[in-house]
Amino acid sequence: MSPFAVDVIRAKRDGRRLSDEQIDWVVDAYTRGVVAEEQMAALAMAIFLRGMDDAEIERWTGAMVGSGSRLSLKVSRPTVDKHSTGGVGDKITLPLAPLVAACGAAVPQLSGRGLGHTGGTLDKLESIPGWRAALSPEEIAVQLESVGAVVCAATEGLAPADRKLYALRDVTGTVESIPLIASSIMSKKIAEGASGLVLDVKAGSGAFMKTVDDARRLAHTLVGIGSAHGVSCTALITDMNVPLGRAVGNAVEVAEAVEVLQGGGPADVVELTVALAGEMLALAGISADPAAVLASGAAYETWARMITAQGGDPSAPLPKPQHVHVVPAPESGVLASLDAYAVGVAAWRLGAGRARKGDPVQAAAGVLCHATLGDEVVAGEPLLELHTDTPDALPAALEALSGAYTVASAVPTARGIVLDTARA
Repeated sequence: MSPFAVDVIRAKRDGRRLSDEQIDWVVDAYTRGVVAEEQMAALAMAIFLRGMDDAEIERWTGAMVGSGSRLSLKVSRPTVDKHSTGGVGDKITLPLAPLVAACGAAVPQLSGRGLGHTGGTLDKLESIPGWRAALSPEEIAVQLESVGAVVCAATEGLAPADRKLYALRDVTGTVESIPLIASSIMSKKIAEGASGLVLDVKAGSGAFMKTVDDARRLAHTLVGIGSAHGVSCTALITDMNVPLGRAVGNAVEVAEAVEVLQGGGPADVVELTVALAGEMLALAGISADPAAVLASGAAYETWARMITAQGGDPSAPLPKPQHVHVVPAPESGVLASLDAYAVGVAAWRLGAGRARKGDPVQAAAGVLCHATLGDEVVAGEPLLELHTDTPDALPAALEALSGAYTVASAVPTARGIVLDTARA
């Protein structure tokens, strides 16, 4: 346990700005185990309560990048990536990466696993028979050059300080701190080496940022960090009060993503995929119409090559649940609300997510929404469909959904999924 760490903790506790030297030292010392977990927990809470200014956040991010190695992405195409702050039914990476690759960019998508009510891209893809998440830096480079897209786990050497701090924040009530969220996201993305980055910052009940104002603050912080570190960034603030699409879970979201890649799928998933693709292509300097490329089938062909390159079988049947429970519509009318957070918690309790890092997930677990906002529903007809391999989980999932939806006589006011944009 370091006596020097106490000085850093006290400085932030008392609302003072941390110096560049203090930031560099404490991040490096924590990574090496010199600063104890309880000391970093205290500092994380001080940051949560006192905040950081832009210069502190940028320096903290740089120190976390410097705690490990950087990927060297020497490919012939321009590189551009996307990051979502996490939501419910957020399978956008799955159709987006092959779509942008089919338009001519290289997409190095280093993704994560789900925790709590938000799903993880790697958990979803692992429901595909044979698909593997762990790739070496050499395999990532080869696949980027040959296919144009790779979705995989971050390599061990990237931002190890963030890996330690992320786990600590989760158990110390400091996840929602904008400085800590922003530096966590951007340290990994800067270390990943893409020249451009589009951020999907969620706002609403199913997001970490519950209000548009909070999401806007986070978006501008993320874009500012990118600019300070030479990464061109754009952020879209998008609605997460309602689940994205109709599928929430693992295999069910893969199936819906494939529908989108084959020219179908829910309108909101298509809308957001095309919007993010347009921003990514603009940063990459590529003139292409992502909607036209999606309709052409080229993105699906890239998807199949991407899955095959990582050992998966894109034509294999996806896992099916052992138990299905249907929730009927309580009355006839129009679906006026469907709470994203509640649906996310239900999917998590059914086995699609995890309570602790390292917990197993069920590939077939999740929730299918038979209706979305504004759809007509009929009393007694299916409204939600719960999938699980463990029927004992059903009562807790149904409890999460209590009060999560309303049926009314009038159609709710529609609003676009993209609420705002932040640019450098």
